[in-house]
Amino acid sequence: MSHTAFDTGKEKSLINHFQPGIGLGNCHLQTIFSRYHRPRPWIRTQLQWFTTPDQDRLALHTPTPLCDNRERPIVLILHGLEGSVESPYVQGLMQVLMGTKFQVAVMHFRGCGGIPNQLPRAYHSGDSEDPRWLATQLREHYPNTPLMAVGYSLGGNVLLKWLGEDGEGSPLSAAVSVSAPLDLHLSSRRMNLGFSKVYQRHLLTSLKESLGRKAQDPALAKAMPPLNQARYFSNFRNFDDHFTAPLHGFQGVDDYYTRASSRPFLKNIARPTLLIHAMDDPFVCPDAVPGSSEVSPSVQLAISKRGGHVGFVSGSLWRPEYWLESAIPDFLGQIQGK
Repeated sequence: MSHTAFDTGKEKSLINHFQPGIGLGNCHLQTIFSRYHRPRPWIRTQLQWFTTPDQDRLALHTPTPLCDNRERPIVLILHGLEGSVESPYVQGLMQVLMGTKFQVAVMHFRGCGGIPNQLPRAYHSGDSEDPRWLATQLREHYPNTPLMAVGYSLGGNVLLKWLGEDGEGSPLSAAVSVSAPLDLHLSSRRMNLGFSKVYQRHLLTSLKESLGRKAQDPALAKAMPPLNQARYFSNFRNFDDHFTAPLHGFQGVDDYYTRASSRPFLKNIARPTLLIHAMDDPFVCPDAVPGSSEVSPSVQLAISKRGGHVGFVSGSLWRPEYWLESAIPDFLGQIQGK
């Protein structure tokens, strides 16, 4: 597995070290390849439930019990939309981190992993309060252990927003964001174009199934919009306007997209952060990708021409290598070693 060197000083830098594998140059192949190439799950985890301040619950999965050790940072992983600890990208990163000096914890956003949460609300792209609260719990239990975080897609947007909101007060010592949507207005438009509609339809079907499981509780069903309105699930904008926004206290879809996008927060990030993104990401409009003038000195931009959405598969079609699984531990390791 190749290793990537990063400039972990205060200078902002643009790196472009990823090269797609032979036969894997297409953005859609990059996006879906690991889903079919890798079995899931292959790492068993222990599950711990945390009761939130609003009397809901958050699931935390750990492959091995956590311990308080300043030499072994805890890496909190935030999955993407409708993802879980079983997502191939989570499983792959867990496997690599377990073989190093890091500890691993995977937070499920509310209602993910096939188990409905206990309130009408669920999770959304700007839901920074839940990982922030969970981080306080981890710091209380493991006060001497550095805490880092990695977020993918929706989880990456949440992570960047959280970092920007907290600034110098962040509990994290380092972070990595992969394929974050960054600007939800632009991403919702991108998902309504071409082959990206296929991903949109798949994700909306999954969201409808998740809501259907929750609606089996009559008390929760009364507080939710009806699930039998096909137009609510025709695209992300309609879904977010009828479900995400009202269930999470936003005035409508535009208010939600504006307040939940991470891009305006990038200048306020005060912890070493690696922002990984591919310009051919079928989930994100290229115009949403920030330049170096739009981020703080603590943020490094790892922008490649190709890589798809949470793909970044190098090597070849016959011998694939998952670049993220070397780049992410390398970056976090260099921060820890300073």
